[in-house]
Amino acid sequence: MIFLKTDEEVELMRQSNILLGKTFAELAKVIKPGVTTAELDKVAYEFIMDNGGKPSCLGYEGFPATLCTSVNEQVVHGIPSDKVVLKDGDIISVDSCILLNGFHSDSAYTFPVGEVKPEVMQLLRTTKEALYLGIEQAITGRRLGDIGATIQTHCERAGYSVVREFVGHGIGRDMHEEPEVCNYGRRGNGIVLKSGMTLAIEPMICLGRRNVIIEEDGWTARTADRKPAAHYELSVCVRDGKADILSTFDYIKEVLGDRFI
Repeated sequence: MIFLKTDEEVELMRQSNILLGKTFAELAKVIKPGVTTAELDKVAYEFIMDNGGKPSCLGYEGFPATLCTSVNEQVVHGIPSDKVVLKDGDIISVDSCILLNGFHSDSAYTFPVGEVKPEVMQLLRTTKEALYLGIEQAITGRRLGDIGATIQTHCERAGYSVVREFVGHGIGRDMHEEPEVCNYGRRGNGIVLKSGMTLAIEPMICLGRRNVIIEEDGWTARTADRKPAAHYELSVCVRDGKADILSTFDYIKEVLGDRFI
C-alpha cells in the first residue's frame, strides 16, 4: 500500500532529512586518506544520537552499523570496519537513514577521497546529474517509469550501466514502503504519481558492466568486474509542478566548498 503524506507529516520527514544532511556534513569533515570506515560509523552514530535521532539501519534485518559504507567497486550495503582504511584516489558511498519524529529519512552521497581519477569523477558527476533529472519527473500526473527511464537514458548515453538488483523505494513511517523506484524503465509505464507520495530516489551506476555480486558477509554488493560504482540518493515528496526535495546535500557543500561535486 502507498501512503500519501499530509503536509504536517512531510514537514516532520523534512526535519529527519535535515538531521541526516547534517550528519553527512560531519562525515565530510573527516573523510580523508587514513580514516577507517568504522571511524566514520562512530562519528555518524554519536551525532545522530546526540541530536535526538535513531539510526534506522542499525539492527535492520541484522545490519550491524549506522552507515552503509561502500568503497570503490562496492555498490551498496558495505559494512563499516576498522580493517577498511580509505586511500588517496578512493571513492566511498555513504548511505544512511534516521528515525526522527516518527518518520524515516534516507540519503546517500559518494565522496571522492583525495585525488580521484578523472574518469571516476565523471562517473560521480553523471550519477548525481541523473538523480536530479529523475527527481524532476517526480511530479503529480507523471508515471513511476518516467523516473527510471530518465535516469537510465542519461547514464547509458554517457556510457555507464545501471544496476538492476537494487532500487529506490517509498519512505515514511517505515524505512522501506511501496512503491519500488527503479533506476531504469520505460516512459509512460507504472503507477501514476500523486501529490503526497514520498520517495527515496537513488541511482546506482557502474563505470563498467551492471552485474553485481554479494560478498560473503551477505550484505556488501560489488560490481562483478570490480570497476567503480557511484550512488547518490535524496528523499522527495511528489508535488504539483515540482518535486519537494526533503533531503539535502547543502550541508556537505558548506564543508567541502570547491571540492563539492
